[in-house]
Amino acid sequence: MVNSDSSSISTPFAYGISNPTTQGLNRKSNEVSQVDQVAALEAYGIPVATINGTTPLSERKFIIEDILSGHPKIRLLYVTPEFCCTETFRRNLKRIHAQGELSRVAIDEAHCISEWGHDFRPAYKELSWFRETFKDPLVPITALTATATPKVRNDIVRLLGLDTDSMKWFHTPSARPNIHYEVKYVEELDDDIMSADEERFHDLLSWLDSVRKRRESRMNSNEAGDPIDTRPKLPPISGIVYVPFRSLADELALQLNKSGRNIRAVAYHAGLPAGDRKRIQKIWASKDPTPPEQIGPCPSFSIVVATNAFGMGIDNPHVRFVIHWAPPRSFEGLVQESGRAGRDGRAAVSIIFYNRNERDRVLERVKNDGQTGRTSNRFAPQSAGSKKHSMEARIESFNKVIAFCESTDRCRHEIIREFSGDLELETMMSSQTTRPNPTSTSPCDFACDVCKYGSAEIKRKKTEMLKATAQLETMGAYHNSDLHTFMYYWMTYFVRH
Repeated sequence: MVNSDSSSISTPFAYGISNPTTQGLNRKSNEVSQVDQVAALEAYGIPVATINGTTPLSERKFIIEDILSGHPKIRLLYVTPEFCCTETFRRNLKRIHAQGELSRVAIDEAHCISEWGHDFRPAYKELSWFRETFKDPLVPITALTATATPKVRNDIVRLLGLDTDSMKWFHTPSARPNIHYEVKYVEELDDDIMSADEERFHDLLSWLDSVRKRRESRMNSNEAGDPIDTRPKLPPISGIVYVPFRSLADELALQLNKSGRNIRAVAYHAGLPAGDRKRIQKIWASKDPTPPEQIGPCPSFSIVVATNAFGMGIDNPHVRFVIHWAPPRSFEGLVQESGRAGRDGRAAVSIIFYNRNERDRVLERVKNDGQTGRTSNRFAPQSAGSKKHSMEARIESFNKVIAFCESTDRCRHEIIREFSGDLELETMMSSQTTRPNPTSTSPCDFACDVCKYGSAEIKRKKTEMLKATAQLETMGAYHNSDLHTFMYYWMTYFVRH
């Protein structure tokens, strides 16, 4: 790594820093990702440690004594931003810096520093302390994020005090070319949410059946002359289904297991015991997602039904599909969670189940998140102005999700690139040019539903959904005039801009 500031708009880049030769501090926001990445680095023989809320006091004392020794064995330390706010830890960092042992600070999920980010956390702003304090010698800072709009990128650079003249940029496209993006328009037949979930469940099973049949057809054609018992055992197809509630994760995983489709599904959310969560993480991150106690034939699918925390920092490159049961609460979440599929570079799928009633319900949850001040903490409480900016950012981000889902005539990849500000980054990094595929006849080489099936077919599917919703509202089963007026204003804004 060059001895200068750097910024990476790409989460997988973090996994590429696998051979540090100098002392560094890595600030991680999520304890799940800390544990997973520490285990991965230890497997490479790299001396690494982490301090978080679950670290025993005896182990914490041992780590601090080692990094203060002047000749530490630990080369990489993972901590949370809240821990970086404590006076004791800052005092220890000053001592490490004075000894010449602090060579770099890496800040993951750097978008959290911006009030215009989808996941603003006030403690991140306190990380500006690193640049203000460690000037002689200057300690380089690396900022890492999977998704950041131009406004958020500017905040990252400004608030962390990064040197724009010498800093290095690393960037991969927000819309990955190997991911097929698709929106499935689903009808909502009445105001019973569970009925809507039942419709989506049948759609999901139908899609999984089609995936399994295509795989079996390819295997049969490739190995037509081989005896069945000599054909290689296929590993299950791995996928993630993101749902908005813990109870829905539990119920959906149960129903998938009972569906008779040879599916192994597990629920993952913060309500599970810590031991169960660690076991699921370990199985999921392994090359074989089938647990040792698995009895009987290998499942066709290995699925985690989870709330949106799952996947952060868990490097499983073999995920073939990511499905959102409802529209994600933020555009950045859509890109980041979809990007957990196909990290091995092979073909993968991202699907969003969408209808306008569900859209309105998600909007209410987005507004409630902002009003309850979920981002505030005791280290850096939010001001009234910060809460207002945070709420505006949440609404703006969610309405990008709506515009993405409502569009029927634009390539989904193009929409993601536009909303993510990729074109601006590509201009800034003009020295790193890419050559277009001369044989492609669509912007994404048919890697989205609009380009693959055509605008007319997508409009037809959307119209069917709208008819069902209109009938529902006419019957008075679901109506909120203020909410619909609000949504009309935002949709008009995004169509015009």
